[in-house]
Amino acid sequence: MRDRLILLPGWSFGAAALQPLQEALEQRAPNLRVEIAELPENAAPGAWLDELDARLPAEAWLAGWSLGGMLATQLAARRGEACPGLITFASNACFANREDWPTAMPAEIFATFRQAFGLDAEQTLKRFSLLASRGAFDPRTLARQLQVTQPRTPIEALDAGLSLLAELDGRAALRVYSGPQLHLFARHDALVPVAAADALLAWLPDLEVELFDASHGLPLECPDQVARALLGFIGDAVDD
Repeated sequence: MRDRLILLPGWSFGAAALQPLQEALEQRAPNLRVEIAELPENAAPGAWLDELDARLPAEAWLAGWSLGGMLATQLAARRGEACPGLITFASNACFANREDWPTAMPAEIFATFRQAFGLDAEQTLKRFSLLASRGAFDPRTLARQLQVTQPRTPIEALDAGLSLLAELDGRAALRVYSGPQLHLFARHDALVPVAAADALLAWLPDLEVELFDASHGLPLECPDQVARALLGFIGDAVDD
């Protein structure tokens, strides 16, 4: 199944947010089977990786956006040689900053966001769409598009996803996974600082990193450019 690519969405966004990217990939590479996998709706954060490992096909390329990229990273490390390659977009090794990884969202801002979500989930989800579109060429249109893609996910599952954003540290997984890796970052991302790209390269210089003039909504904002980057990387990795 090494001609198969699995796309994982970000927190609170469903498969619809990645459909333009899926279509762009399929148009350019009809022999590549591209599937979008929804994130788990399990209220137990610790069960998410096990569920994805059981549900997603083996020997498929793994790609993910934001939280989806963090989960894809953990799963690639778990699967090892059974995963032909890892791709992330707008995804940080640690979502909230910590003493030894400062290039991330300030922990106090993330804590305030979680508190707001507990008080008013609906309004916080709308705010998250605005944050994800900030820095886009047309942020209002992108924010509306992102809001439309937000499925009616159970609040408990969304809260579990926030727990994973707070807890996951992908650095060890990135180092353990020996397959090819491509990490795409957006220069105007309001959630993942662009400095994380340099931090990632300083952590592991052999990784491939590419920057886009886009927002956190990178895969929905510019699916054609992202598709070209993904397919070029996959093609190079297969040729090697």
